[in-house]
Amino acid sequence: MKLHIKNGRVIDPAHGVDAVQDLFIVDGKIAAIGTAPAGFAADQSIDASGLVVAPGLVDLSARLREPGYEYKATLESELQAAMQGGVTTLVCPPDTDPVLDEPGLVEMLKHRARIVDQANVHPLGALTVGLKGQALTEMAELTEAGCIGFAQAEEPILDTTVLLRAMQYAKTFEYTVWLRPQDAHIGRGGVAHAGPLASRLGLSGVPVMSETIALHTIFELMRATGARVHLCRISSAAGLDLIRAAKKEGLNLTADVGVHHLHMTDADIGFFDSNARLTPPLRSQRDRDAIRAALVDGTVDAICSDHTPVDDDEKLLPFGEASPGATGLELLLALTLKWAQDQPHGAQGALALAIGKITCEAARIAGLPAGTLGVGAAADVVLFDPAARWTVDGKALASQGKHTPFLGYELAGQVRATVVRGRVAYQR
Repeated sequence: MKLHIKNGRVIDPAHGVDAVQDLFIVDGKIAAIGTAPAGFAADQSIDASGLVVAPGLVDLSARLREPGYEYKATLESELQAAMQGGVTTLVCPPDTDPVLDEPGLVEMLKHRARIVDQANVHPLGALTVGLKGQALTEMAELTEAGCIGFAQAEEPILDTTVLLRAMQYAKTFEYTVWLRPQDAHIGRGGVAHAGPLASRLGLSGVPVMSETIALHTIFELMRATGARVHLCRISSAAGLDLIRAAKKEGLNLTADVGVHHLHMTDADIGFFDSNARLTPPLRSQRDRDAIRAALVDGTVDAICSDHTPVDDDEKLLPFGEASPGATGLELLLALTLKWAQDQPHGAQGALALAIGKITCEAARIAGLPAGTLGVGAAADVVLFDPAARWTVDGKALASQGKHTPFLGYELAGQVRATVVRGRVAYQR
């Protein structure tokens, strides 16, 4: 299969490319940019005039709900959502049912993803058996089965000694430990950011120190072990200050934020809108502004969709009883572009910076050969119209999860085509 994408504005942050050029794809790989390789005759051409041609998006947190939660979503529905969102590579947390703590389960998930044959799916293995925080999993066997790192999802480890042993084990084999910093006790059972708004609404709060206390612990264990840690979905200004200092110190550390937290604050809960019930909770405007600034200065390395499809039975409930989570795969691009448009330092540089946070930077964190249009790289490409405006409508989303706090919002940036391994997997 030979594919010619012509007249598009090619943006490849990994190589500093931003120019109107043609892209030539042969046998699932990028064959050339600009000038056609010798003897190239296209089987298919796409005219990308007026469109941005970028690497396929890399999403560091997408729950696909298989195995075990097929009533919330299936691989078919969520990978179709990924295609419509331009996401060609995604990392899925281990909090399935059963938990991804055995090689057979990981191999089964990888096999199912191969059959569906759309986005590239890379599971995280459970750090502890059953995510119970007691016994370590067989990380070497899980890595052989296809895991790219190890996580606890939303289950904090009560016994710090267990986390210490896990990081020692991970360091021995140079595995990455993925942790969302949250204290196991402070804020347990909380449903909103601990602040004046939660008090007025009578909602139980999750204070910022739940995040910062956990960060202090993680950094002490990193100093003791030398382990590499990726911090997932940071939510607070105070947490970002600690991460900034730890990076200056030289700790082997990366961090991401959920795309919802780039735009929304606890005020968006409004009158108990359960669509705004997220984990971690939406925090104050000061925290939101700190996250946006930390993306610019490099404290935060990547943006993820935090895609967590929830069905009506678990979402259409009083705020405190609703399940946390929102669909995000189809919104990741548009919401990231909105952050770029809001930047004061010149839209052109901001666009390349924003695309980098959801392509090459995310791929670097995950240790994956993705997120680039370099010659020889896998031909995972997204074509999008940065000016096309669309309204977020739950019924129009491909994901089985129809709930997002952005329902009814008008966003700019629409995917026109998604190419996976040189094949046009989606075209609007």
